[in-house]
Amino acid sequence: MPGPDARDDLLLLIEAARGAGRIAARYFRDDPETWDKPDDAVTEADLAVNDMLHDRLMDARPDYGWLSEETPEDPARLAASRVFVIDPIDGTRAFIEGSSAFSHSLAVVEDGVVIAAVVYLPIRGKLYAASLGGGATLNDMAVRASNARHFHESEVLATKHTLGPAHWPNGVPEVTRAYRPSLAYRMALVGEGRFDAMMTFRATWEWDIAAGSLIITEAGGMATDAVGQGLRFNSATPKVDGVLAGAPVLHSALLQARGRTA
Repeated sequence: MPGPDARDDLLLLIEAARGAGRIAARYFRDDPETWDKPDDAVTEADLAVNDMLHDRLMDARPDYGWLSEETPEDPARLAASRVFVIDPIDGTRAFIEGSSAFSHSLAVVEDGVVIAAVVYLPIRGKLYAASLGGGATLNDMAVRASNARHFHESEVLATKHTLGPAHWPNGVPEVTRAYRPSLAYRMALVGEGRFDAMMTFRATWEWDIAAGSLIITEAGGMATDAVGQGLRFNSATPKVDGVLAGAPVLHSALLQARGRTA
């Protein structure tokens, strides 16, 4: 029997994301208990959100797999046709510092392809959503990616390191750089058309980018790994080789500056 369609899964993700936001808001700027982990941190809010999402989503779709930053690895997900790919709080350090630029990133992946996605910033009241073939929205209003074509007119979300000369054999592109702490939010902003591209060339966890990648492509943008290869999710090692996403012509130009072609 076929499973729920992408729109049904999207409605489930939207409801769950709003619940996640209510939990996160209770801890926000209230000195949550925090623990260090390799290259990151985790708070009691991350864990509370993760527990709620797991219970709610898996109760609704018990045959789906589960992949989350805050859940121990379960190899059973690799045998599932559909998988939830979840970052309970993306931008945890921003959350700890009291910045409202953290997000909840929720996706459903079917056979490696994202079919439903939500990126939700509860404190800012911004809910980005997309379903495969159904377009992308911000707070229920359709969004479109930028149509930027030239470096000099482009605003790009990236770290300073990403725009270092070592990454650009054909010359560092002369773009205007900006930054946001949540990878999922950076991708959603590109889907919204607020920024023309985003990129990171470090190995990137799937839960940081799965939802954002669909929001971008459903908004008419391009999203690939850092060398121009298509993104696939629910891999045995759930990392991708960086991300390059943005307006289609600009995406190609950035790849060319890196000495790559799509």
